[in-house]
Amino acid sequence: MTNDEKIQLAAGHEGTFGTEAFRIISGVIGDDVHVVGLRILEHAMIQAGFSVQSLGVMVTQNEFIDAALETDAEAIVVSSMNGHGHVACIGFRDKCIERGLENIKLYVGGQLSIADEPWAAVKERYTSLGFDRVYPVRASIRSFIDDVRSDLSSTRGNES
Repeated sequence: MTNDEKIQLAAGHEGTFGTEAFRIISGVIGDDVHVVGLRILEHAMIQAGFSVQSLGVMVTQNEFIDAALETDAEAIVVSSMNGHGHVACIGFRDKCIERGLENIKLYVGGQLSIADEPWAAVKERYTSLGFDRVYPVRASIRSFIDDVRSDLSSTRGNES
């Protein structure tokens, strides 16, 4: 299946910065098939006026990056609920940079560890992998939406 076939345009709403919606690629990374939480988040992003293109489950880093390049996305939202997301995320930021996406915002959230470890350690692990923001499984959707809106508004404001 090609990326064009996998990508499902989910929104055509007016955006939150001028008349153009923030362009987001979303998906579940690696060998993970847990998608319910991501679908809820995608629905919330659409309701917030974002243009969300979902790649579904078992998405590779290259598929995320290819889709971001094809759609001129401003952010990639990675979900992982199986606790092994960090393995699938190693080198993600470096690949983005290599492919010309040095300014893309990377967000990750879900059940990001199988171990019972402090959240600060989990967050640091993903931050050190190059993710701009890291969210635990019970993060506030409203806070996430506000963060994305703020981050991408700032990015667009800096391009002027």
